[in-house]
Amino acid sequence: MRIAIAAVGRMKSGPERELVSRYLDRASASGRPLALTGFDVIELGESRAGSAASRKSEEARALRAALPEGAVVALDERGKSMGSDAFARQLEKWRDAGRPAVSFIIGGADGIDPELVASADLALSFSPMVWPHQLVRIMLAEQLYRAITILTGHPYHRGD
Repeated sequence: MRIAIAAVGRMKSGPERELVSRYLDRASASGRPLALTGFDVIELGESRAGSAASRKSEEARALRAALPEGAVVALDERGKSMGSDAFARQLEKWRDAGRPAVSFIIGGADGIDPELVASADLALSFSPMVWPHQLVRIMLAEQLYRAITILTGHPYHRGD
């Protein structure tokens, strides 16, 4: 099953991009035996529409067009909160159900269009706080790597 991160906005070169790459490289290498592959980042430009609703709508269309077929996870502060083990088990369930891919959506400055969030297989919250998209990418990349280590029994994850 392919894993994709689709984000509105482009990350500049620097330590944040390097950290995302480091976690995704680790996830990719460790995920192969589990049939978890890809770990691609799709970056989309921000809409220049005049209103927030119009920007979110345009960005939602671009996100939908860029996503591979499969499960969709919208990262949204109003979404479901889950622990790392539950997150890993959800990825495992989608893989075992034959989903070809799981795409994680990170919205732009205005967030994600509510219709896209409602149509997602899962709306996931890292916190009720709003985070900059660069930090969300880092946290997501780390959690993907952590999920792989949980599924492989690697000692990286020492949680309950």
